[in-house]
Amino acid sequence: MRLSCLQENLSRGLAVVGRAVATRTTLPITQNVLMATDGGMLKLSATNLEIAITTWVGAMIEEEGSITVPARLLTEFIGSLPSGTIEFTGTERPKSLSLKSGRFDARISGTDAEEFPPIPSVSADEGVEIQVNTQDLKGAINQTVFAAATEESRPVLTGIKVEVEGDQLTLAAADGFRLAVHRGKVKQGVSEPVSIIIPARTLNELNRFLGDQEDAVQILVSSSKAQVLFKVDNIEMVSQLIQGNFPPYGDLLADAMKETKSRAVVSLSELLMASRSASIFARDSSGIIRLQMAPGPDGAPGQLTISSRAEEIGENTGEVDGDVEGEEAKIAFNSKYLLDVLSAMNTEKVCLQTSGPSRAGVFKAPDSDQYLHLVMPMFINW
Repeated sequence: MRLSCLQENLSRGLAVVGRAVATRTTLPITQNVLMATDGGMLKLSATNLEIAITTWVGAMIEEEGSITVPARLLTEFIGSLPSGTIEFTGTERPKSLSLKSGRFDARISGTDAEEFPPIPSVSADEGVEIQVNTQDLKGAINQTVFAAATEESRPVLTGIKVEVEGDQLTLAAADGFRLAVHRGKVKQGVSEPVSIIIPARTLNELNRFLGDQEDAVQILVSSSKAQVLFKVDNIEMVSQLIQGNFPPYGDLLADAMKETKSRAVVSLSELLMASRSASIFARDSSGIIRLQMAPGPDGAPGQLTISSRAEEIGENTGEVDGDVEGEEAKIAFNSKYLLDVLSAMNTEKVCLQTSGPSRAGVFKAPDSDQYLHLVMPMFINW
């Protein structure tokens, strides 16, 4: 193996695949990065056995070959070098990789590439191909992934339910206390419905690669529904899928929407500001933020009052004018859940619907059901 490439290109590629390098593992080789020549380029791959990331770096190939070396050591050393060309030479006995850049020389002990775990491949011929506009997918991930569970007690809730039917795309996430559902469209639809659960960690990593790109993301789902492959730019990421039954989120939303007794439409920025202020006091009172809706007299604008109090600290009250319909209502939310949903919305006004202090509140845009977010209330003494 003999090749040369630019330091900045290699450093960028190592940063990409480094997201999949195992940190704590019983299989030490998963802490390595696989370097291999491929089609006149340098291919870098890493896997933690849950996800695998591959990227390609432009290089001048003089002799084909492959090797795996410790990812952290290689990344830190490459990052310490000045900009310019780095020359690589692999040796068989002992298995190692020599690097030369200007007046810097190094030798890193490696392992045979055949010992590296195989990177799963998903073919469009054998599975299902879906294409989604990059920014549409990025927006859908941003509005759902934070609502997935982080505890492993119910594995299906650590994933995002992804459904594609025709050209309709739905992402849903839930952790037992809240439910986020985003509906959108795909660029290239499917002939048969697709329903899979993708780990939230996978979509978080994918989101880092999307950036401001305009090209569509290619998604390939294996015929066995065991793996999913994402292709964006010169990056490929393969992930295991979660098996199990996701909660019937459609029924939960339908129940919450049809029993609405109170509805308030207010400025999103004003409600977010008032909620952030209330969360400061809520820290010392189990994170409780109280919301009270009051319709205006004779058709006048109504009011949404946001408050919090801690017995030994003090209290805070904020008021936001808006359109309030139906009955007067009181409902309390966990401050984190409230701030999460308000921060994820990208609309000028937000609509809050509820049917009582013990029933879930639903957040959405006033004139669209593209994004619905259900939050369970906190039970308090008013």
